[in-house]
Amino acid sequence: MKKDYRQEYELPFTPLTVMHEAARCLLCYDAPCSKACPAQTDPAKFIRSVRFRNFKGAAETVRKNNALAAVCARVCPTEKLCRQGCSRSGIDRPIEIGKIQRYVTDFEDACGMKILEKGSKNSGKVAIIGSGPAGLQAAATLTELGYDVTVFEKNEKCGGWLRYGIPEYRLPSPVLDKEINRIAQMGVTFVTKREIKDLQPLKSEFKAILLATGASYGRTLPLFENNKYAELAVDVLAKIKDKNGKISVPESVLIIGGGDVAMDVATSLKLLGSRSVTVVAREQAFEFPASSEELKAARENCVSIIDGYTPVSADGNKVTFKHVALDAGLTIKADKIILAIGQRADLEGFGVKAENGIVHTVGYQTDDKQIFAAGDIVDGDKLVVSAIKYGKEAAHAIHAYLGGKQ
Repeated sequence: MKKDYRQEYELPFTPLTVMHEAARCLLCYDAPCSKACPAQTDPAKFIRSVRFRNFKGAAETVRKNNALAAVCARVCPTEKLCRQGCSRSGIDRPIEIGKIQRYVTDFEDACGMKILEKGSKNSGKVAIIGSGPAGLQAAATLTELGYDVTVFEKNEKCGGWLRYGIPEYRLPSPVLDKEINRIAQMGVTFVTKREIKDLQPLKSEFKAILLATGASYGRTLPLFENNKYAELAVDVLAKIKDKNGKISVPESVLIIGGGDVAMDVATSLKLLGSRSVTVVAREQAFEFPASSEELKAARENCVSIIDGYTPVSADGNKVTFKHVALDAGLTIKADKIILAIGQRADLEGFGVKAENGIVHTVGYQTDDKQIFAAGDIVDGDKLVVSAIKYGKEAAHAIHAYLGGKQ
């Protein structure tokens, strides 16, 4: 069992193993893996380059299509996307696309490659509110299209959920720092510790504004309101990241929820020393929302996972659950209760039409034609790779609105 929270959980490929894995590729015509990538990173093309030892060409393919390629290589649920479409599955097992991409981006970094080019800034100024994956990708794409882009971030450091939500063992901060630095070197201006709520002052300075604030606030349940033992998973993860894992942890923990956030906080706490961590999810095992890699990490670190139970009452640090399909119940008492039951956005003050934290848009454009939205605050999948897709598409929508050619 791994012990260091700050060390990447998955070991990278070596030059020998990456070549062996790339050699397994069937070099499909009209490859299904590339079709299945929301960010259009084109795995078929970069794997072919690796297979023929053209690592620089592979890096160019990856980076030009995805400004956060090193991030995606580590956090993307490939088993639900590109690997699910891999033709090799019919023979033995799908290609390890994410690990090949990680090798390629590590090679790019080691060689000091400068693939993303500096923008001309002659097409006008665009503001982006939020520096999560959608905002960062939109900034890179708009800069490539010739815009002068300023990104406003409320926190001390940029990255959004990538920075304050994903554990260090999955996405090390130095990897994210380098991704953001590449975008900054293109000419993007980052303004941190600046929370924007009123968009009116920006509308006279910028030709268009993109909202990419994400859904970074945790949801709670009425059962746990004013419960001193209960805490939101997003707050726990942010605290761990902020302190670089140097926090005191409870002896026993009960986590409610079955998604990636639940598994992230469960594995993090085990790695940091919690003796007993139990996850209770409403979803049954066959419908678990967490990725297979997240579940694997939790199980390897001896996290107890109980499926099919929903909380019905709470008395201090004691929670009673009822099974969703069976006539069964259970009661668990723990030092700390952590809620990982979903996230919400804070859109108050922006003056845009929204419902349940989702901004109403048509082609990423709100009712106010100057304001656009992308990322977790628009309708669609809530994945990092999907946010990158939305950021790209929103950037092109802004480009079209400002008179550019698609």
